[in-house]
Amino acid sequence: MSEATQQRILDDLHAGTVIADTEQYAANIQADHQTVVGAMKSLERYPEMITTKPFDKTLVSLTEEGLVTVKEGTLDARIFNGIDKTNGTTLAELTARFGPATGQAQGRAMKNKWIRLDKASGKLFRAVETIVDEAQQQLAAIQAGQTVPDSALAELRKLKLAASRTYTAYAIGKGDKFSTKIVKPESDLTTAMLTKDAWREVTFKDKNLKALGAPTSGGYLHPLLKVRTQFRNIFLEMGFSEMPTNNFVESSFWNFDALFQPQQHPARDSHDTFFIKDPSTSTQFPEDYLKRVHEIHEKGGYGSIGYRYDWSRAEAQKNILRTHTTAVSTRMLYQLAQQKEFKPVKYFSIDRVFRNEALDATHLAEFHQIEGLVADRNLTLGDLIGLLSQFFKKMGIEKLRFKPAFNPYTEPSMEVYSYHEGLKKWVELGNSGIFRPEMLRPMGLPEDVSVIAWGLSLERPTMIKYKIDNIRALVGHKVDFNVIRSNPICRLDH
Repeated sequence: MSEATQQRILDDLHAGTVIADTEQYAANIQADHQTVVGAMKSLERYPEMITTKPFDKTLVSLTEEGLVTVKEGTLDARIFNGIDKTNGTTLAELTARFGPATGQAQGRAMKNKWIRLDKASGKLFRAVETIVDEAQQQLAAIQAGQTVPDSALAELRKLKLAASRTYTAYAIGKGDKFSTKIVKPESDLTTAMLTKDAWREVTFKDKNLKALGAPTSGGYLHPLLKVRTQFRNIFLEMGFSEMPTNNFVESSFWNFDALFQPQQHPARDSHDTFFIKDPSTSTQFPEDYLKRVHEIHEKGGYGSIGYRYDWSRAEAQKNILRTHTTAVSTRMLYQLAQQKEFKPVKYFSIDRVFRNEALDATHLAEFHQIEGLVADRNLTLGDLIGLLSQFFKKMGIEKLRFKPAFNPYTEPSMEVYSYHEGLKKWVELGNSGIFRPEMLRPMGLPEDVSVIAWGLSLERPTMIKYKIDNIRALVGHKVDFNVIRSNPICRLDH
């Protein structure tokens, strides 16, 4: 098939056909585009027979949800239309009708001022008479082969309604030695060629007689490994013990529920988390502990009123790729609580986590999280700030600021910032906080025991250290091996 396609290309060029786009040309001759490109690559092996010029093309298509949206409208619009004009509708009724993503869509609809919440009745009402579902219109335009603004396309991709794929097409022309006849050059001079004098009529492949042999190569440490070693040494110098982190697949119970993260939280949606198909669920849990987690979510306790919803065991059983190494911390703290006599501990971990992120220059679906925690009696926010100051000082970072933040499983919570002399601005380093009683007490830890913790990524300080501005140049198929071979040793200095 490839040889036939090669000949077809040569015959068409000879006949005057202009091949300005291999994709369009493949459609015209009813061939697969990759088959045409493969034939073109084979012809490139014959010097100056053809000329080729690559260029990028982007194909935009609708996802399965996008196709549904073209017919029925966005979930935001469906929720608007699903609200009773006169009597309003509760969020629970909408969730039962439209599914678990209703909460996010409701938030967007309220942000767009399409709907409003009546606090007295707890019902949602329409805030306007009619709405314009711009996303539905944009998806219909894409389906019709029209273009939409880049900003609109980016938002549609973020909502998983559209997807784009960039690929390379080529323009093909005649070369200086163009011919419709393919003559394969010979690699070696044979005895038969010499005895029959046939070598005079044969075309040989070019040989570079001055070429050096291939250099021998060995293994090289990746920049991430070098920076990881430095962080690990800091933790060990501070007396921390390393937690086992080889449990990449985790149940939702240990990853979310045990951390007092509600089951309707956006982070538990498939847009943010990778769910496992086989095995899809876990069934082995400490039943007494699971029951206490169930109670704290539904009814509260230890000074909390809980989340006041019907907690689902089936939701907690779902298997996922862990979204944070805090799932490991949860297991370790539960084990600590089972000891007859509580003893203070200092734990750390550095390993991979997985999130369903849109890939860009600073985000990957797989990255490393650095986490440290201390469990002791009567720890305070001052202890956390002091420990963080000591931790970052060992990295050469002394200009720190702490900003209040929110996490479902820590209270209070703080984001940590450092002043970057090179960038001349404050840069976020990580997150921190004190684990909530709703998380710790169901485990069985004593009431006077507190746990302070903090976390940051491994990729960000590595990119800053080695002046890498695109994370895909650090991890993945775009990595430059010359950079890996030549990167210097790592010393963490500000």
